[in-house]
Amino acid sequence: MEVMKQLRQRAIRDLLEQRAVRTQHELAGALRERGFRATQATVSRDVAELGLVKVGRDGVQAYAMPPTLGEREVSGEERLRNLLQDLPIEIHEAGLLLVVRTLPGSAHAIAAALDRAHWAEVAGSIAGDDTVFVAFSDRGSLLRAHKRLVRIAG
Repeated sequence: MEVMKQLRQRAIRDLLEQRAVRTQHELAGALRERGFRATQATVSRDVAELGLVKVGRDGVQAYAMPPTLGEREVSGEERLRNLLQDLPIEIHEAGLLLVVRTLPGSAHAIAAALDRAHWAEVAGSIAGDDTVFVAFSDRGSLLRAHKRLVRIAG
């Protein structure tokens, strides 16, 4: 099964180099055209694992591979910083949650980078298409993380 996942993710990278892919539905269809079984759930996991982001391409917002810093592995903290500085975000408090809103298709990348950064304050996160919910165990942790996210985003 792991081999099919690697082949599918390689196909995704190839597709994104060749053309603008705007939605997960569109990406799933393009993968099926290449002979891959690809449900929306599978594509959603691939988008998150690959850290895909939405960028302007040919006049539309389309998926792209995340920017890399040379050939070295980018830390979760660096990845989070790059995303928050490149994407428009809004942050709101809701109880012991921070609600982070961004461009459609970008929430998974933000949540994955936040998880990789291993912030002690964060109890966990969950992402939809354009919204990330970040959970905290206490108000002090929430306030520290909120301030840090705002500072990083600029």
